[in-house]
Amino acid sequence: MDSFAKAPRRPRADKSVLWGRGKEPALPCPALPAPPAGSGKHRGLSPERGHRGAPGSSCCGPGTPSLGTGSVTGLGSEQPRYRAHRGPATAGWAGDRGEVVIAQVMSVLQDLHLHYVQACQNLSQPENPFIARVLQEANKNDDISSKGITLKLAGNNHLVPVLRVTDDDLGVLVSVLGQAAFVTGLDLAYNVLTDAGAKTMATFLQEKSTLRYLNLMFNDIGASGAELIAGALHRNESLVHLRMTGNKIGNQGGMFFASMLQINSTLEKLDLGDCDVGLQCLIAIAIALTQNKSLKAINLNRPLLSNQQEETTVHIARMLRSNSSLLELHLGKHEMKNFGVERLCEALYENSSLRYLDLSCNNITCDGVKFLGELLKRNQTLEILDLNANRIEDVGAIYLSEALLTWNRTLQALSIVSNNITGKGLVALAHTMQFNTQLSHIYIWGNKFDRSTCVEFSELIEMGRLQLGCTDVAPYKVDGKVFLAELSHGLAKHRYWAPRCATVAPGAANASLDIVAVSEYLKDGAMKTKVGDTLNVVV
Repeated sequence: MDSFAKAPRRPRADKSVLWGRGKEPALPCPALPAPPAGSGKHRGLSPERGHRGAPGSSCCGPGTPSLGTGSVTGLGSEQPRYRAHRGPATAGWAGDRGEVVIAQVMSVLQDLHLHYVQACQNLSQPENPFIARVLQEANKNDDISSKGITLKLAGNNHLVPVLRVTDDDLGVLVSVLGQAAFVTGLDLAYNVLTDAGAKTMATFLQEKSTLRYLNLMFNDIGASGAELIAGALHRNESLVHLRMTGNKIGNQGGMFFASMLQINSTLEKLDLGDCDVGLQCLIAIAIALTQNKSLKAINLNRPLLSNQQEETTVHIARMLRSNSSLLELHLGKHEMKNFGVERLCEALYENSSLRYLDLSCNNITCDGVKFLGELLKRNQTLEILDLNANRIEDVGAIYLSEALLTWNRTLQALSIVSNNITGKGLVALAHTMQFNTQLSHIYIWGNKFDRSTCVEFSELIEMGRLQLGCTDVAPYKVDGKVFLAELSHGLAKHRYWAPRCATVAPGAANASLDIVAVSEYLKDGAMKTKVGDTLNVVV
């Protein structure tokens, strides 16, 4: 190595770091403790060779070791300790200049809070107390070495004081995370990130990121930021799940993600709901998904459509005929009518992969549900059907009950909330549940309950056929008469936030894009399903 004047001595077995002699002084590295007085200049470890810090800069950049498994350094007075691994044949001496060849280097863990404080000082940026608190908690995480961790920095956490993350805060944070490979998830929802923050995140995704999950929902990212993030995903090979929900990227920003889907082969879940995408974007995404074989779930809820001709539904139906990888599709608030439902059902006769279909908040009536009923008689793959906030009424409910009573044995969850159904239709569905044991989740609140409806669902719950956690009603009695009260359950529970209170079970957050356990379908090419995982999976 050019920086060695002569071959250095072999380090003693009890040394925790390697020290060498450089041509020029090196600044102390924030990732490592400063060398003791008189021991020579400090060198960090890298997978290939020692990295020498350049004057006037930190050595926490290219050349420093990637940080992986191990135990977390606790908070307190102790400095984090890093050592060269001295297993079998770990280090040798080669080359005319005495270059040190490290065959194995133990992956080390950072004290995230310590490095954040130092990074703030180096960048002359004030500390964000919310970020500092989360990083302190991360250091105490026992699962950090085996599973990786997700940093939850959502700005809508009302359980602790929150100073929302800004673009400048994000710049400091990614400078720390660039050397923390054990951080595999980052939740930045409900903060005040703009296109400038999107540029920082795009650079991070391109260069050093090992993130598998990134949540940017409901920030202030526009079309320019969408272009940068989508462009970064052209080369990124680690990110599996991206949530852009609620960022007003518009039709132009959505087009960049459509282009990305033609190139990226890693992303499995993409959430573009409430992003104000338009007709052109939806058609482009549908065309891209005819070729994309990696995406498993996509949320396209609430686009801005200017006509009533349902062109987007026609293109999405055409995509479903040829796509064999998509498992979860959200088409809520598409102003879909019975014509669009018919086109989708025709396509799904030829589709054997889709597991979760969300048609909530559309204009579907009993005539459209008739097509769904016929589909359920033949379809053997659909597991979750969301018809929330349509107008299927009793006739539509009876169509569904007939299909589920004698034909279908794969549907596990059905939401018919707020569909103007009276006792006749609800009793028919309750009767179906007595015979169809595969249907385990049903959500009915917002309809017209009569005495017979209350009695039928009360009996289902009391006999254990329907669990309280699998429906949105609970029975109670007044003067000997049975009534139904609302429970805060449903397919949309915690759609826009995840419970952070310790008393709430993690599985309660069966939010959009978290219901289908994608990994369960990817083992050995076989389609596998677990009811518990399918309906209660949290990323």
